[in-house]
Amino acid sequence: MTENGEKLYDLMLRIGYPDNFSRIIAEQMQTEYTSQRMCAWLGRAGLLPAEEVADEMLSILAERDRLVQKHIAMHAQKKINQLYMEGLDPDDEEAGEDDSCDESEEDE
Repeated sequence: MTENGEKLYDLMLRIGYPDNFSRIIAEQMQTEYTSQRMCAWLGRAGLLPAEEVADEMLSILAERDRLVQKHIAMHAQKKINQLYMEGLDPDDEEAGEDDSCDESEEDE
């Protein structure tokens, strides 16, 4: 378990959640972003039913996945915009054309 997971695990034990449940939640919330979000939520919410904690965990993980997808899309859009502005690299165009095949056909 990472350092972030350990902090979340310790917090959940102090609040009063069972060891096994706390460990499972902490293992899922490995990134700094997800573990901090969960710690902040637990700090405000206190001891809630396990179902609510699991639901919040899923919500935080889904939000993180959306952010990752957004960054991937933004990077792809940046590359497309760069292609539109700069065009293709002339060296790349020539690499796609293979003149050696044309010469061998002429010899026959």
